[in-house]
Amino acid sequence: MSEPATSPLPSTSPLPSAFTFRVDATDGPARTGAISMPRGTIRTPAFMPVGTAATVKAMYPGQVRELGADVVLGNTYHLMLRPGPERMARLGGLHRFMNWPQPILTDSGGFQVMSLSALRKLDEQGVTFRSHVDGSTHHMSPERSIEIQGLLGSDIQMQLDECVRLPADRATIEKAMHLSLRWAERCRVQFGEQPGKAMFGIVQGGDSPDLRVESARALVDLDLKGYAIGGLAVGEPQAVMLAMIETVEPHLPAGKPRYLMGVGTPDDLMRSVSRGIDMFDCVMPTRAGRHGLAYTRHGRINLRNARHGEDTRPLDETSSCPAARDYSRAYLHHLVRTDEILGMMLLTWNNLSYYQDLMAGMRGAIAQGRLADFCDGTREAWAKAEAERAA
Repeated sequence: MSEPATSPLPSTSPLPSAFTFRVDATDGPARTGAISMPRGTIRTPAFMPVGTAATVKAMYPGQVRELGADVVLGNTYHLMLRPGPERMARLGGLHRFMNWPQPILTDSGGFQVMSLSALRKLDEQGVTFRSHVDGSTHHMSPERSIEIQGLLGSDIQMQLDECVRLPADRATIEKAMHLSLRWAERCRVQFGEQPGKAMFGIVQGGDSPDLRVESARALVDLDLKGYAIGGLAVGEPQAVMLAMIETVEPHLPAGKPRYLMGVGTPDDLMRSVSRGIDMFDCVMPTRAGRHGLAYTRHGRINLRNARHGEDTRPLDETSSCPAARDYSRAYLHHLVRTDEILGMMLLTWNNLSYYQDLMAGMRGAIAQGRLADFCDGTREAWAKAEAERAA
C-alpha cells in the first residue's frame, strides 16, 4: 500500500523564532489557543499521538499529520536504547529520521525506567537500570536525560522525575515529589537557553493535594516554559485524577501551557479540558486499534465481537476518515479475527482520526462558549448508541 498523499493544513501566520503560547478564548477554566515555535504551531487543546520508537505504530507520518496532529511524542527511554541518541544526532535528529518536520515533544524516560526495568537503583544522582531489551546497564541522570533529548533534537523536553504508582503511602509520594523538584532544577540548568525550544516541569504529589500544591509552586518559581501534571492515570479512579487537576490548576500560570501526561480516554480528555488542560498524550487510541477496538461518535466498538460478522455498515458514515467511512464492520471484524495487519492499520487510523476530531470539536466549542453543551452531546450520543447495541 502506498503512502497516502498529505493535504496541507490551513496556513498560519509566520512562525516565530521563540517558543510562545497564547490563549485565544476561554469557557470557564477551559481555553483554546496556540503554542508556536520555529517548527510549527500546536493548536490547543491538543492531543499528541505517541510515537514511542520514532513511529506512531501502524501509521504513516503523512497520515498522522493529515488527521490534524500538530505534534507527536517521542520516548527518550526507548530511543536511547535503540537506535541510541548519539547515532540519532549523526543521522540528523529525530525529525529527519522519522520524516516528521513538525514539533516533537519527548518525555524524559523516567516513567519507562520505573515501569519497564526489572532491575533498577534510584538515588539522588539519578537511576541506574537494566535495559528490558538486552539486559545492558545504563545510568540516567537529570542531566543525561536532557542531553539525550537535545541529541534527539526535540522541541519540547521534559524534566526527569520519579513517578509513583498509586495507591502509595504518603511518605513514598512526598519523597518522590521532593526528589523530582531537585531533579527539575538540575534539568533547568542543563537545558540552559535554547531559542525556539522549551523545557517543561512535571508536577508530582500523587493523590495528596497539599503535596501537589507544593510541587506546583516550586516549579513555577523556576519560571519554565510550560508545566505538566504527572503521576496520574497510574491506577487511581478518574475522580481522583480530576480532583488533582482542580487542585493544581489555580497554581499554574495562566499564560503557560498545561500538559496532563498519559491521559486518556475520550471522556478523560473532555473532563480535563473543561478543567483547563491544554495538552495530552496517550497510547490508548493506537493500542486499542491494534487490539480490535474502535473509538467512534457511536462510542467504543469492539470489532472482535461476533455480532459484527455480517454488519455491512461502516464505523461512521459521516466521518472524513476513509478507515471509518469506506470499510464495513464485517470486513474490519474479519481482519481483526484473522490478525491481518491491515485491520490494525485501519482501526488505528480511525481512532486517531476520532481523537483529533474530538479535540477540534472542543476547540471550536470553547471559542463559541459552549463546551459543556458539546461534551454533554458527545456523551449522550455514546450512551444512545450503547443502549441500541445492548437492545
